[in-house]
This record gives sequence, structure tokens and C-alpha cells, in this order.
Amino acid sequence: MTVINETDYEIDLAEFAELADYVLTQMHVSTDSELTVLFIEEEPMADLHVRWLDLEGPTDVMSFPMDELRPGRPDAVTPQGALGDICICPSVAQKQALAAGHSMVEEMLLLQTHGILHLLGYDHAEPEDEEVMFALQRHLLLTFLAQR
Repeated sequence: MTVINETDYEIDLAEFAELADYVLTQMHVSTDSELTVLFIEEEPMADLHVRWLDLEGPTDVMSFPMDELRPGRPDAVTPQGALGDICICPSVAQKQALAAGHSMVEEMLLLQTHGILHLLGYDHAEPEDEEVMFALQRHLLLTFLAQR
């Protein structure tokens, strides 16, 4: 697990590492799996957004899966592997947090949870899939925050 901040924003990297461990544990995936969470500025995020999705401008979060690990079960944890990388743009998260009426940190924790679920194969292209993914990410984040 690697968490890197390449921005000027003050970010408690340990909190994001704890969240990643929590989500992987809850999803029954080995916490020894390789995962990188990278906080980046708008310009490199915009570059990634154009390169990978052909969409202009920066976005909030992007996920780059590696070994296509999937959630396990309580009796069968997914063995360690290369889960992938998540890039989060704090300046975009800050704007979204203001609009949503919560803190920037809560927004970035939500984005990281969202990104991990994408790495585990969840998607929200279809309404039914969106309902499942968003309910799961909400549950994971709220239970993580409640235990702190």
C-alpha cells in the first residue's frame, strides 16, 4: 500500500492507508495487495482524463486496475496481487465537497472508496450497477468513519 501526495494540499496519508486496508478487509481481499493512491494536481489529472477517457478537463478520481482482482468471501479471501492505482485530484474534490456540503477530506475518502470498488470490478454505467456500487461505497465509508 502506497499513498503519495504530489499536491500542496495537506493530506493525512495514514488516514487514506487505513481506509484502503479497511475497504480491502471488508471486501475480503488481501491487504498485502499492491495499491497506490496518488493525489495529483489538475493538469496531470486532465492529461490522464484525455489520454484514457478522451474527456477534456480534470476529473475527481480515476482508477487503473492491474490484476483485475475481485472481492472474495469471508471463507475465501482473494489472495494478494497488484490491485492497481487510484489518482485523486484534491482541487476537484474540494469543489465537489463545497457543493455537497461536507468536508474535502470526506469527499476524498469517498473518492478513494469509489476508486477501490472500480479496481475490484464494480461499475456504474447501468442504473442497477450504480445503485449497487453507490450503496456499497456509502456503507463502507460510513462504517469506516463510525469506527474511528
